[in-house]
Amino acid sequence: MPIPEDVTGDEIDKDVRQELLSLPKTLADDVARNLVMVARLIDEEPEEAYAYSRIALRLASRVAAVREAAGFAAYANQKYSEALAEFRAARRMTGSAELWPVMADCERGMGRPERALAMAGEPEVRRLDKAGQVEMRLVAAGARRDMDQLDAAIVTLQSPELASNSVQPWTARLRYAYADALLAADREDEAREWFAKAAESDKDGATDASDRLAELDGVEFVDALEEADDSGEGESSGDVETGTAVSDAEGDQVTGTGAEAENAGAETDEPAGLSETGEPRENGSGQG
Repeated sequence: MPIPEDVTGDEIDKDVRQELLSLPKTLADDVARNLVMVARLIDEEPEEAYAYSRIALRLASRVAAVREAAGFAAYANQKYSEALAEFRAARRMTGSAELWPVMADCERGMGRPERALAMAGEPEVRRLDKAGQVEMRLVAAGARRDMDQLDAAIVTLQSPELASNSVQPWTARLRYAYADALLAADREDEAREWFAKAAESDKDGATDASDRLAELDGVEFVDALEEADDSGEGESSGDVETGTAVSDAEGDQVTGTGAEAENAGAETDEPAGLSETGEPRENGSGQG
């Protein structure tokens, strides 16, 4: 695929640039430009991002950053088996546990929530930073919901990070997941409270908490553009009938997340519908 002429490899992270130093300069530049395109397109045009990631992979499959980028591009296109293979390759190269949560989410995407839950209790989780631990908690709760263990999912999300008044990058998503699980359990008053907290902390619009809150309050949104179109059609018809000409010009401590909710999971037979936070995320596990 052609790359726009204004795209340079200067946009990539300095750590990735360091990895690419192992390649001949021309090759490194080509790989870097493809990685830039992956980063630019993965949210809005995931299929195109995937195509660029495959080119980078063909050029430099022994570079960990390339394998990771290919993993996230595959993940964004719901190619979970392929994504997991790339993440595993990147992890072998770096020895880092950073990709552990998204690897567990791939297991969920492949219909193996029990495997994702097992990963939430493995030693790698203790090596994650706080953001990674919260992400692992979200994945574990989603796995519980996949297995129709709704009460256990709620328990899994209950944590110091959830109770904290401090707003962190993961706060809105964690509160949203908790609110959504409460609502699925027919605990509507509590769900409304937590959707409100999620909306309050969601300055970047990472969730649709405000819309969910309005829905619970019975607020209906009207598309003003559609109303204008309908109104315009009516006026146009009337004008035609009377012979009037109309001008166009007028017109986001997790250790044990899998085990801590085991008893709650065993006690519930209540089914849970998958929600935005209860299914594998299309744009990565919050780490991409």
